Amino acid sequence: MSTFSGIDISARSFDLVIKSGNSIGKAQAFKQHPDDFERAAKILKKNKVILVVMEATGIYHLDLAVHLVSAGITVAVINPLSSKRFAELKLSQTKTDAADAALLAEYAAVMKPEPWAPPKSEYMALKDIGRQINRITKDKVKAKNRLHALQSKNSPAILIEDLEESVSFYESRIDRLSIAALNIIQKDEKLALVFECMIAAKGVGQSSAIAILAEFVVLPKNMKAKQVTRYCGLDIRTHQSGTSVRGAARISKAGNAYLRSALYMPALSASRYDDNVHEFREQLISRGKTKMQAIVAIMRKYVTGLWTVYRQCEAFDSDKLFNFSEKKLEH
Repeated sequence: MSTFSGIDISARSFDLVIKSGNSIGKAQAFKQHPDDFERAAKILKKNKVILVVMEATGIYHLDLAVHLVSAGITVAVINPLSSKRFAELKLSQTKTDAADAALLAEYAAVMKPEPWAPPKSEYMALKDIGRQINRITKDKVKAKNRLHALQSKNSPAILIEDLEESVSFYESRIDRLSIAALNIIQKDEKLALVFECMIAAKGVGQSSAIAILAEFVVLPKNMKAKQVTRYCGLDIRTHQSGTSVRGAARISKAGNAYLRSALYMPALSASRYDDNVHEFREQLISRGKTKMQAIVAIMRKYVTGLWTVYRQCEAFDSDKLFNFSEKKLEH
């Protein structure tokens, strides 16, 4: 009798359900922490689970999936849309973390999806370095803002000196981590080529290319551009109540905030220095879009173009991406 498992993942926790034959066990709750990753792995091995299914949930599934595979457990990472369609076929009405985990266990038993292969260890390291740079950069910005506030009033010199030292320290840490990231990229011939193609795009400098590439390398290469757009939370969601009350359409933000953050400055810069992007922005604004909505639209275009660069190792071409004779402007 084969045993399967489903894991429903959220930002801070995950629920695990084991299905053996026709019997579905009670959901077990775990924290998003390496100790609980190991505890879950031991439970799965003890129950001789042959396949674990989880959804690709932004940034939250990756570390757990890698840990389980490293422990010798077969894992399948599926598109959330697949489990949604499966739930519709089963006429499932219950929507809780425990119920979702049970549904994924049934999906594993019925559909038996292909096993997932984790990214190379170098790619995982690049991802971790890129995210650490992101965190330190935010700390540096906060320190610079505090420094500016102190300099604008009669503050003690020692406080100003202390914040100046903090900013300098953050910058040295970012430089050191950037060198480490570039070493990983340059040692991989394909990544090195993709990196050069990325920085050919207006607005994409070394820092942005590292940040974007660090997120791309852990994604399945068969993902389509629209899936990557949803993955980084740049897809549009319309808010509606009843049949008449409509809210403004907004980006979902239900995805990878690191990648979304990495795209903002390139889009902003490109809107100023790339003629195609600038024209695109101006046309959107002339149609009633706000400046921020226009930048978000450029971010969507850019993630599409950069994902093509990553998959096909070709130079970024804004002439193709912002083809005004063929494209429809963002609605």
